[in-house]
Amino acid sequence: MIKQWLKRFQTYRILKNHGLPDHLWFQVTRRLPLLASLNRFDRVRLRILSTLLIHNKSFYGANGFIVTEEMKVVIAAQACLQILKLGIHAFEGWQEIIIYPGAFRVSREIRDENGLVHSHANILSGEAWRQGPVVFSWEDVERDSFTLRQGHNVVIHEFAHKLDMLNGRANGMPPLHPDMPLAEWTTSLSSAYQQLIEKLEHHRNEINAYAATNPGEFFAVICEYYFTAPDILIEQYPDVYQQLKAYFKVELKSAIQPS
Repeated sequence: MIKQWLKRFQTYRILKNHGLPDHLWFQVTRRLPLLASLNRFDRVRLRILSTLLIHNKSFYGANGFIVTEEMKVVIAAQACLQILKLGIHAFEGWQEIIIYPGAFRVSREIRDENGLVHSHANILSGEAWRQGPVVFSWEDVERDSFTLRQGHNVVIHEFAHKLDMLNGRANGMPPLHPDMPLAEWTTSLSSAYQQLIEKLEHHRNEINAYAATNPGEFFAVICEYYFTAPDILIEQYPDVYQQLKAYFKVELKSAIQPS
């Protein structure tokens, strides 16, 4: 009881002393179509969570990039959409959000089955490390944030990895609510993942093929669809949609019209 009271008092002090100015919050969020269908209660809760996230995390610009308060709100508001019912503790255990001006190059060494080490480089729009930073390309954040794109939102994607990593490595198995049967989640997502791989083998890809990379990427991509194109996810993988609905406890109306 005392611990809960102290936590509430700390939250109150943060909101009182570090609250987001009205003009900043409304100027930015009214430009984010992902938030258009939220009701008044959820909008208030989203503002609270966004304020806490911005206060709790350190934002850094890479390669001399200057991070503005508006950029922080753009990222925080969309990230916190996923934790409206999960709470700010879902994003605890790490500290930094790093923003590059554009896509960034990442080089790694990979050991093959013969024990040989190979250098491998990728150009990325975002990346999330367990207990480490979330990294973004602002160019990609901006592209995905101010225009809804079916199945594409780099902020949703990378913060979904952070939720997934609460159980350890990113494998598509975040901590579930006590009333969510583990077997139903596992069966639904595993079955959909295998279906996607089979469809891609026959050159069918109703959702982003990147989801077939591994179960962790599958989870992050279907989270993108859940928030940006729920109609597509319902049509392709209705059981997966129902599992995400039970997990996030947030359901958005589709705001994207087919092209």
